Amino acid sequence: MTETESALPDVRLLIDGQWADGGDRMAVLDKYRLVPAASLHVASREQAREAVEAAHRAYIASSLTPHERGAILERAAALLERETPQLIAALQTEGGFTQTDAQGEIKRCLQTFKLSAEEARRLAGEMIPLDGAPQQKGRIGFTLRVPLGVVCAITPFNAPLNTVAHKVAPAIAAGNAVVLKPSTHTPTTGNIMAACLIEAGLPAGLINVVHGGADVANWLIDEPDVRFFAFTGSTEVGRSIQQRAGLRRTQMELGSIAFTIVDDDANLDAALPKIVAAGFRKAGQVCTSIQMLLVHRKRIGEVETRLAQLVSELRYGDPRDPATLVGPVISVASAERIERWIDDAVSRGARKLAGGPREGAVIPPTLLIDVNSDAQVSCREVFGPVMSLVPFNSLDEAIDRVNATPFGLATGLFTNRLDGAFEAARRLHVGGVHINETSSSRVDLMPYGGSKDSGFGREGPHYAVREMSEERLITLST
Repeated sequence: MTETESALPDVRLLIDGQWADGGDRMAVLDKYRLVPAASLHVASREQAREAVEAAHRAYIASSLTPHERGAILERAAALLERETPQLIAALQTEGGFTQTDAQGEIKRCLQTFKLSAEEARRLAGEMIPLDGAPQQKGRIGFTLRVPLGVVCAITPFNAPLNTVAHKVAPAIAAGNAVVLKPSTHTPTTGNIMAACLIEAGLPAGLINVVHGGADVANWLIDEPDVRFFAFTGSTEVGRSIQQRAGLRRTQMELGSIAFTIVDDDANLDAALPKIVAAGFRKAGQVCTSIQMLLVHRKRIGEVETRLAQLVSELRYGDPRDPATLVGPVISVASAERIERWIDDAVSRGARKLAGGPREGAVIPPTLLIDVNSDAQVSCREVFGPVMSLVPFNSLDEAIDRVNATPFGLATGLFTNRLDGAFEAARRLHVGGVHINETSSSRVDLMPYGGSKDSGFGREGPHYAVREMSEERLITLST
């Protein structure tokens, strides 16, 4: 570590209620300025084990009631709101978030914590009508929802606050202990969240934070006391975690090629602003960001003209500039890959309706048309501010195009015909179908997750607390 790096703010580990130095350090970059912004402490194998052991001990010792867990989560939400300036600074520096994206991330995080607090108080089993079976007169049966134990949350860079909240808060609501491993690109918000939980009264050991890359994740997976893995990331990594987890439970929110369909009767005045936001917020680094916009051939000319104008007007660059709507992607390497994919599409015959040259880690918002189906931007997840227009002749053709990919996270459909809307709802092989909204539509209380190579399990506090708990059957004979 250089003298300059040693003067940077430390992002430390949290193990059993104590902040600790890691076995090694690495620099966290400012994603726009491309200079070191923090010094990240990286956990050793022994520290990863200690974090899991501390979580397991805390889980066994915990006597928190559902009411108390709910109260802690509500107090933590208030403390997180107090930390808004620090959270915005971290999101802008480490994640390249614009002011609007950072504020939206914080508001959603607070909502996720408050929803989880509600779920903590009402998590319950159900009565079993045993006396409805032969020879069971006088017998009573019911179930309890009980926690699983230690939950390991492995979280991504693109939503380093709210995605963390969607794993940590429901786990605590259900009565579990948590070991969090945030992305090394965006570690600070996870530490702030953990500090708020401790200040809110969460007992030591019920929240632990370890930092590091694939090695640290693998060490956590090897710990048998971890009973549930909540992962958001690539399909390739998710598949590896699932194989290594064995019989332990997992929740996987994985990759996608996100489609939104614009049918011939769509209200473009309502649809186009939503499409622009869904394609380019967070610099297109959302699994449900519109990558392929399927447009009925009757409307393709109008959509091309209007959308090209809207995208070309988007301000991009420094995320600290309040006028900026599209900031940098997570690294120069990612920006260079996205640039290569755009160039590959153009070399295969695509036309660029909006866009420009890469500037460091910033990719100008890019709109393509006439994209070859073999181009990378067509058949692989871009994860950047790039959208392609693709014409179709019938809704059946559009549905088949979506279903032809190995992914199935979410799809949007703009139409005013109920028969078409219900046809899409029945036939699209995705986790969510949003009528007159985009693929990126999400409310934090809804069940969120995919099918096929986009993973399984559902986020959303009501659903996640059930993923992170299990039913225990109780019977009583009188």
